[in-house]
Amino acid sequence: MLTTELLIPFSLGFAFVLMVMPIFIGFFRTKKMGQAIREEGPQAHLAKSGTPTMGGFVFLISIVLASLITTLWLKEVTPFYGIVIFILMLYGGLGFVDDFLKVFKKQNLGLNSLQKLIGQIVGGIILYGVIKMEGISETLALPWGGSIHIGVLYGVFCVFWLVGFSNAVNLTDGIDGLVSGLGMISFLTYAFIAWKQHQIDIALICITTAGALFGFFFYNKKPAKIFMGDVGSLALGGMLAAISILLEKEWTLLLIGFVYVVETASVMLQVASFKLTGKRIFKMSPIHHHFELSGWTEWKIDIVFWIVGLIMSGLTLGILYL
Repeated sequence: MLTTELLIPFSLGFAFVLMVMPIFIGFFRTKKMGQAIREEGPQAHLAKSGTPTMGGFVFLISIVLASLITTLWLKEVTPFYGIVIFILMLYGGLGFVDDFLKVFKKQNLGLNSLQKLIGQIVGGIILYGVIKMEGISETLALPWGGSIHIGVLYGVFCVFWLVGFSNAVNLTDGIDGLVSGLGMISFLTYAFIAWKQHQIDIALICITTAGALFGFFFYNKKPAKIFMGDVGSLALGGMLAAISILLEKEWTLLLIGFVYVVETASVMLQVASFKLTGKRIFKMSPIHHHFELSGWTEWKIDIVFWIVGLIMSGLTLGILYL
């Protein structure tokens, strides 16, 4: 696959978001609708109240259109491509309904946790069905080589992986630009892995997603003109989980997605500590808020977390190919 062919999906994803996002932001501003900031969050975030949200809707549409154009052109429309797009649309759809209820219907809680969970579980089950049809072995790859056959339990793993990482990325999306930057790193890393494994269909959708996120970053960096909302973060997390499974390199997401894992673990530890001892480990969770309350600027948190993401992605590639 030529470098010029790789640049086309990236450029299409980037250009679409860059052009359409101002219209989307203008619509929200005209309607005077935006993100409601919770009072229990960092006080500095109250100034962000009213910032347009649901920007993930634009970059998800961009990913679908740009990837479809390039996969049709290169004749790489496959069941794997189809299931990743399905996960994007299902998880993005769940997030869209949640955001829509909050922003347009003024229902502060949106979808409840059970409604979201049911939808996420359905995605995992359907992904497992595609894996069975395509003959992927029900095994978990190991970082040092080899694999563990777990049979039908692989279906349970698929559900756990998708639910876990879609929520992990959602938790990470708490400050300007953090997930849009981390997402670019994550998807470009998986694009390289897919290219090395000659899974061009997966490589194309990863590159398209990175391009769309690059376009979105220009509007999402501090001070953010728009937030991605659950429609974006849930879809990105679900896609990453599905891609790691389809590449049969599930363990890589623990490293490539290290920041997402730490963010989720900080919430779990905080809740467990408070329930068991009545004391909090962090000033606030997820952990990026802890650093905010410790005096770090949002830019400093972004840069440090991006560097961690780059290092862990580099480590993953080193384990795989050195």
